[in-house]
Amino acid sequence: MRVLIFFFLALNAHYFSEQEDVKKLDELIQNWHKAASDAKFDSYFNCLTDDFIFLGTAPGERWTKKEFQEFSKPFFDRGKAWDFKASNRIWNFSKDGKTAWFDEDLATWMQGCRGSGVCIKTKGLWTISYYNLTVLIENEKIKKFIELRKN
Repeated sequence: MRVLIFFFLALNAHYFSEQEDVKKLDELIQNWHKAASDAKFDSYFNCLTDDFIFLGTAPGERWTKKEFQEFSKPFFDRGKAWDFKASNRIWNFSKDGKTAWFDEDLATWMQGCRGSGVCIKTKGLWTISYYNLTVLIENEKIKKFIELRKN
């Protein structure tokens, strides 16, 4: 019976710890998106790891943190970078609880997009290590899209 109680308590502790991390991670990503919308350059980039990678929607858009800062700075300096409204975010965790990855639906000026990313927990603090932004295209429209890309 004691083993069963210990197992139940351990399972609950893991569940509540993960739920607390989900709250922290959701807040991190929401604040990150908001920092872009509010053109807060330092707030936006301070929550990224030094080896952060951003994949954009255009071919060739694979930015290191430094490259992405250089590319983004003029947008932030104008007072508004981009405005992504996220929904349907889903989190997954590594067994050790120090890596989390997610996907989210995004409302943007490009219509429906999806973002996916990886966050790392170091010394109890979550940071964003990787983000991939994609434009969604319905399967039945892909042939027209391929033709557009050829032009």
